[in-house]
Amino acid sequence: MSATQLQLARALALPSREAMLNREHSVQYFWYNNDQLLTQAWKEWEETEVDTTTFTLDDSLLDKNLREAVNAAWQDPSKEHLVKSLLEEVATDVYQFQFFDPERLAVLRGYLEKVWNANIPMRPPYGIVLNRRGAMLDKRSEGYLAAPSFQEFYNQVLNTYMRPISRLLFPEIIGYDTQTFGFSIYYDPSTDASIRPHTDASSVTLNINLNLPGEEFSGSELDFYDQVNAKVTQLSFKPDTAMIHKGNVPHAAKPITSGDRTNLVLWLFGDNGRIPAPGSKRTDIDAKERWTTPKTTPDGYAPF
Repeated sequence: MSATQLQLARALALPSREAMLNREHSVQYFWYNNDQLLTQAWKEWEETEVDTTTFTLDDSLLDKNLREAVNAAWQDPSKEHLVKSLLEEVATDVYQFQFFDPERLAVLRGYLEKVWNANIPMRPPYGIVLNRRGAMLDKRSEGYLAAPSFQEFYNQVLNTYMRPISRLLFPEIIGYDTQTFGFSIYYDPSTDASIRPHTDASSVTLNINLNLPGEEFSGSELDFYDQVNAKVTQLSFKPDTAMIHKGNVPHAAKPITSGDRTNLVLWLFGDNGRIPAPGSKRTDIDAKERWTTPKTTPDGYAPF
């Protein structure tokens, strides 16, 4: 009896940590050479090892107020003020809001625990850190999490929620929001504890916390740098909350000192990685233009 795609994927020997950190050619070859095998393995894994009635990934996992406001705006864009009322500007061009329903997030977390234990090779986001529980989420990335139900949920979050909310807050990014990118990242005091100051190669970044209520951590605050006013704002994630900000806002993750923090980080940018020029002026656009989905195809460009 021949081995299944899932069995073959689990038998693969991952490139070494050192090889991945050094971006050796053999690492790129590994992901490219095994792309179809891994895609089929994730599909087989979900069909045979995941109870999708228990682990149903859809927007019922999101905060009820956010879901209802966004659905209302899609039906009638003049109601987009209902969405904006849920967003609090906590620093210049940085907004915080409740994203997941705390009582429902356990479904996504349970699914992701199964992902981490699936023993199918996944590429960590080593453009940032070689993160032991991180994964690339977008189809444009080598070694991405190709499980079908996760991909459907991931794209729903990007297209139904992130893009129109981004356009509502930062209308100047329209046209620079046709392409998507995403990864998960895990902070732990003994492994990957912080990220130094940086800007993102995105027009807009959505950073969503996945900690369940009661999963406390200390440290790991985000510092946002307002270069115009020479001001630093330090913010902390509460379980299930999100921060959305323009990609050119400098920020850093402070060291985590206890517990752990898991986040999804999603980016929007234009074709071939184009982002608005620094200092782009905010323009007035019709609400109907915000609540549309661009008719473009993924171009294959990946920032890292």
